[in-house]
Amino acid sequence: MPAKKVLVVSGKRKTATARAIVRPGVGRIRINRIPIEVFEPQIAKEKILEPLIQAGDEVWKQLDIDVKVSGGGYMGQAEAARMAIANAILKWTKSQRLRTTFIKYDRTMVVGDPRRKEPKKFGGPGARARDQKSYR
Repeated sequence: MPAKKVLVVSGKRKTATARAIVRPGVGRIRINRIPIEVFEPQIAKEKILEPLIQAGDEVWKQLDIDVKVSGGGYMGQAEAARMAIANAILKWTKSQRLRTTFIKYDRTMVVGDPRRKEPKKFGGPGARARDQKSYR
């Protein structure tokens, strides 16, 4: 009995974490069990589809990708899912040409963005903003 090839790849953006499970299949892509064709909002769907468009149909039409995303907002989740899908395709194909294509298009598709929210400090409403003072 041949071994089943299954890959698990993760992607992160801000506080959102995505876990992509890749299997041989017919090109089914689901985000939190929702098919990508009916995924809302539209702008997040377009963000998730970017690595698939860059890779081309012949690459991902042979795969089934299930993505589970949690944490963060809808756009952070979309970018985490996008990173997980891109890295899953790269890991599956082991193609250096595809890697350079992704990096040339947008580096955050392959490499994570380390920026995080700065913690709030005392003496003001935010991280840098301070309470105003008046001498009148």
